Amino acid sequence: MDVLLTKLYEIFTAQILDVGGTKFSIATIASLLGLIILSFFVSRLISEIIRRSLLTRLRINRGLQEAITVFIKYLLITLSSVIILQTAGINLSSLAVIAGVVGIGIGFGLQNIASNFISGLVLLFEQTIKVGDYIEIGELKGTIEKISIRSTIIRTEDDLFVIVPNQRFIENNTVNWSYQGHTCRIHIPVSVAYDTDLLVLTETLLTAARNEPRVLSNPPPEVWFKSFGKDSLEFELLVWIDDPDANEPIRSSINFRIAYEFRSKGIRIPFPTRELILHNPKVLSQIVNTKAPEDDEHIQNLRTTKQTSSKISSANNEIDTSSLRDLLRKISYFERSTEVELFALIARGYRKYIDVGEVICGEGDPSEEFYIILSGAVEVFSERNNQAIATLREGDFFGEISLLTGTPRTATVRALVANTVVFVVERRQLQKLLSEHKELGEQIAVKLSERQQILISLGLLNEEELQRSQYAALAWVRDRLNDLFGINLGKN
Repeated sequence: MDVLLTKLYEIFTAQILDVGGTKFSIATIASLLGLIILSFFVSRLISEIIRRSLLTRLRINRGLQEAITVFIKYLLITLSSVIILQTAGINLSSLAVIAGVVGIGIGFGLQNIASNFISGLVLLFEQTIKVGDYIEIGELKGTIEKISIRSTIIRTEDDLFVIVPNQRFIENNTVNWSYQGHTCRIHIPVSVAYDTDLLVLTETLLTAARNEPRVLSNPPPEVWFKSFGKDSLEFELLVWIDDPDANEPIRSSINFRIAYEFRSKGIRIPFPTRELILHNPKVLSQIVNTKAPEDDEHIQNLRTTKQTSSKISSANNEIDTSSLRDLLRKISYFERSTEVELFALIARGYRKYIDVGEVICGEGDPSEEFYIILSGAVEVFSERNNQAIATLREGDFFGEISLLTGTPRTATVRALVANTVVFVVERRQLQKLLSEHKELGEQIAVKLSERQQILISLGLLNEEELQRSQYAALAWVRDRLNDLFGINLGKN
């Protein structure tokens, strides 16, 4: 037994390799390899500790944390390996020529690995894509979970993990939905029949978009008329979202809403049409004429049902089609608007139905919307003084004071009549609306200038100015509208 152990000891301690004047045995080589492997795990542990204890507390974004962690890990591995080899007595400079020759051979054999390695370094330090970003490369969509030196791991929408070589990101076009912010726009194609009322369609699509809570109101949704198709008119609904990861669920939800709105408004999505050529129509006529007598009543019933359904659908469609158009044209500053101008008007705002007693905007609320009463009546009520200030009816508007002054609402507005309809215009859309309808801007200026006591109470005007000029209030309002919206009221 002792002889065997002696023999094994001699084998493991026998010098079998000479590197740069330093001789190595099997035991020495094994210990060096063990130390290098240990340094790898220690370096990985240290980098993870730094990420969790330091980088997380500094609130650095997830992508930069991963990049710094990977850099520290490989730096520690390189330094520890050099120290181990130097301590073992290996002169690294003597290995330069050998490493160069071996490197050339490895380079030809491992071009893809080397390319992925360099690409990984570029991705980590360039930060054009980083961990947590939602990307699209080819047909693959998903969130980046990890970027390593050779490959990147992407988690798809089906919760599958795909390992992608880093070289693909450098060589191919990559869509980063999360780059420099988290808002993006999605396009939803829609095809409708040629006889569709485009005004109703535009309002319907915008209503479906605004009813989806995950769609941003600013920037607002838009409807684009793309082309005249072979069997249909082609449109696109464009909406902005701030959650790129959920773009497919949001798209699905909007499609459901569009389908529901189309059904309620009687908007048809056409079937493809085909031309049928009959080479022997007489034979077909004979076959048709030989139908059973009892079929006549059945066919007649089907025709009657179809005609009745068509009349009901047409009636409903007529109600929906004429409703918003008629409501807008009852307003004096919209009564001469063309169909094209009405399209633009609908894109600037939306109609809202208010039940009796329902509060439209409350006293002290932020000033974000401007309202035009299309039908019904509302009451302006001061909660501070517990008294009614005014009653507004069809054609009147409210909310302009808060928008012009930037102050919270000075009163509460609530509906007096059931099914009161108001046209709501958000702050950013008001500029476009007033630039397209300057007569509305002038009407706002005149109406607001008549409320001199309100302007005085807000400190916007003083009584001395009003005594010097009876048009002081009107001039102030015009100037304020011109400064805010650049519509040049009162100027020739």
